[in-house]
Amino acid sequence: MRNAQKNFSKNLLLTDDDIGDDHIMTSLSTPMRPDAFDLSDEEKMAKIEEHFREIMLTMGLDLTDDSLRGTPKRVAKMYVQEIFSGLNPKNKPTVALFENKYGYYEMLVEKDITFYSNCEHHFVPIVGKAHVAYISNGSVIGLSKLNRIVQYYAKRPQVQERLTMQIAQELCNILGTDDVAIVIDAHHLCVSSRGVQDVNSSTVTAYYGGEFMKEARKTEFLQYLNLSSKSNVTEVLQS
Repeated sequence: MRNAQKNFSKNLLLTDDDIGDDHIMTSLSTPMRPDAFDLSDEEKMAKIEEHFREIMLTMGLDLTDDSLRGTPKRVAKMYVQEIFSGLNPKNKPTVALFENKYGYYEMLVEKDITFYSNCEHHFVPIVGKAHVAYISNGSVIGLSKLNRIVQYYAKRPQVQERLTMQIAQELCNILGTDDVAIVIDAHHLCVSSRGVQDVNSSTVTAYYGGEFMKEARKTEFLQYLNLSSKSNVTEVLQS
């Protein structure tokens, strides 16, 4: 993980349009300003409501209409309390470790974790499934916490590569082991609803650390997932 961060560099020759259309990640950390949490959630919602009202008015929408009147407030609440709540560290799940009293030292796989994120280039949804595995080094984590960690990092403007690495780094830190694997299979609406408008393609990213860098372990993990069938992201979109 540290080597990945050390070797990552920003390509300063790209234009804003290049970055948006070519799915470029410019940072392994979510880009945040130092004053990101100077405002309370209530103050943020009030400002977002005001700005989104201006966006709607600029587009020519009639905010006196019963259906549209409350939209700026609803969007503000959704941004701060729901779909971007993972930006705020106070929403980070509290994780407790337990002694591995069962003596189980094979891989544990939590697959088909459904998540909804948003592309940071166009603020449209990323819908996908995350598959998480680790091998205990003496401690175990509650299964629901694996889901909560995925959801926490998904609920922010994201690039899928970063999301994969953030989940992996968090699990390595919590579990105190590099024996972690992540595979994410996701459908990007910035690809399907705009631009090339390809509704069939999905994006797969992966992280393999420690034991999972061995081909036998990696193969075992991928066989559990059977990505070609059950975990196909199109099932999420059709459900």
